Amino acid sequence: MAGELTPQSGTMPAVSLDDTDRALLALLRDNARASTAELARKLDLARTTVQSRLAKLERSRTVVGYTVVVPDEAEAALVRAHVLITARPKQSAAIETALRRIAEVRTLHSVSGPFDLIAVLAADSIGALDQLIDRIGALDGVERTTSAIVLSTRIAR
Repeated sequence: MAGELTPQSGTMPAVSLDDTDRALLALLRDNARASTAELARKLDLARTTVQSRLAKLERSRTVVGYTVVVPDEAEAALVRAHVLITARPKQSAAIETALRRIAEVRTLHSVSGPFDLIAVLAADSIGALDQLIDRIGALDGVERTTSAIVLSTRIAR
């Protein structure tokens, strides 16, 4: 199963990465569930060396988690939307907590400009999406939402 690495949080100093670290990270991006032995074989390194490098990358917060990434074809039938959210002052944290509990919220961005947050949603149908947007709009602290349904994705990297 493909995995995704979460980027460095910025809370600790950046670690200097060499070519081997970069190759290890590339392998983990392809499959975060690969065993240490498999990674070692592909990198032509000892298993203990790979374990040591992984531990270093985790300690430095270069790698902060391993997550499941659902293949695009599994979500192709879903309706996606970007919901721009205006929050009452000092309510963003409470709104974020509420949005974390909604499985259809795929990503949440804190942004500058006229909106405070952008939530990317995926729902089974337009009707389900409509209900979901209403649910978000009804959250305590949400002043206004503006939504845009995604018609197609032109570039995905």
